Amino acid sequence: MATGIIYATVLVGVIGVLIGLLLGFAGIKLAVPVDEKEIAVRELLPGNNCGGCGYAGCDALAKAIAAGEAAVNACPVGGAPVADKIGQVMGVDSGEAVKMAAYVKCAGTCDKAGVKANYYGITDCKRATAIPGRGDKACSFGCLGLGSCVAACQFDAIHIQNGVAVVDQEKCVACGKCASECPNGLIELIPYDSKYAVSCSNRDKGPKVMAVCDTGCIGCGICANQCESDAITVQDNVAHIDQSKCTGCGKCAAKCPKKVILAHGLSQ
Repeated sequence: MATGIIYATVLVGVIGVLIGLLLGFAGIKLAVPVDEKEIAVRELLPGNNCGGCGYAGCDALAKAIAAGEAAVNACPVGGAPVADKIGQVMGVDSGEAVKMAAYVKCAGTCDKAGVKANYYGITDCKRATAIPGRGDKACSFGCLGLGSCVAACQFDAIHIQNGVAVVDQEKCVACGKCASECPNGLIELIPYDSKYAVSCSNRDKGPKVMAVCDTGCIGCGICANQCESDAITVQDNVAHIDQSKCTGCGKCAAKCPKKVILAHGLSQ
C-alpha cells in the first residue's frame, strides 16, 4: 500500500513537471513581442484614461506614442512635465506644450438671463434640448445649467453656479470631455494664460439678444474696431477672439457696451 502511494505521488510530480515545462515552452513560443518603449511610456502616463488625448485610454496612447503615431506631449493631463519625460524615452524633443483650459462662453446667470418657462425633467442638458423650448432660459444659445458637463468631468473642475457652468482653471486639465457633452457648444479650450475671452454664444441679432439676456453680445463690432492687433472678429453676430493674436491690452473689454468680454478667469 505504501509503495503504491509513493508511485502515485512520484507520477503526479512528474506529470506536474512535464506540464510546467510544456506551458513554459508554449509561453516562450507564443509570446507577443512587447515594445519596451511602450511599457516605459505607459508608466509615465497618469492613468486617468480620460480620452482627452483622442485615444481610448492611456494604454492606447502609450502604444501610439511608441509607434510614432502620436506626439510625446499628447497627454493633456500630464502636461509639460510628463511630455519631457516621455520625450527622453523616445529620444525626441517634447516641444512647447501650451497649457489649455476649458472656457464657458456664457455669462447668462439667473439674474441676467430671462426665463421663459419652468423646466421639470431629467437634469441632463442633452435631454432638455430634445424637447420643445430647450430648457427654461429665454436664450436658446446659453448654458442650460443642468450639469451634463459636470457629470462628464473626472477632475471636479466644473460646477453649476447661479445657473451657469463655471470652470475651475486650476483643476482643469483640458481633456475636453465637458466640451463634447455640451449640446449648445458653449465650452471651448483656450490657452490657460489667455487675457480676455468672450462670454456669449448667442448668434441672434442685437435686438433679439437684448430681449433675452442683459449680458449678451449684440455683434456691434466696437471691440473689433478697438483691437489694434486684429485679434477680434464678429462672426454670426458674435465676437470671437483669436488668442494667438491677442496682446491683452484690454481695449476691447473697456469699450464693449454689453460687458461680455471679460478678463479670463473672472467669470469662470
